[in-house]
Amino acid sequence: MLVTKEAPDFTATAVMPDNSFQELTLSSYRGKYVVLFFYPMDFTFVCPSEIIAFDRRLEEFRKRNCEVIGASVDSQHTHYAWKHTPQDEGGIGDIQYPLVSDITKQISRDYDVLLNESVALRGLFL
Repeated sequence: MLVTKEAPDFTATAVMPDNSFQELTLSSYRGKYVVLFFYPMDFTFVCPSEIIAFDRRLEEFRKRNCEVIGASVDSQHTHYAWKHTPQDEGGIGDIQYPLVSDITKQISRDYDVLLNESVALRGLFL
């Protein structure tokens, strides 16, 4: 259980807002609020609505000193492809917050959202 505990730190490759691949370390956001959310997989039909909604409200989060980070067990290459797929074709478009690749599934384990050593459940942490 993570309630009342410090968020598990991690460093992982992410697709950044400018579409570059960079190492993202959660602790580098210290001093800000962070909404870290997990979703099962890219190119699924339910998840895009949440991801797109976060992007549409991103400036409201930032006005409150809060950054948004998404994560799934997909690779950074799959995240990149999903960002470059138009929304009307099942993609998420050019969202402006990082998508973390948890290809090893260790981050999902640390946050206790990994289902059957397979995919991350939906989970949101502040």
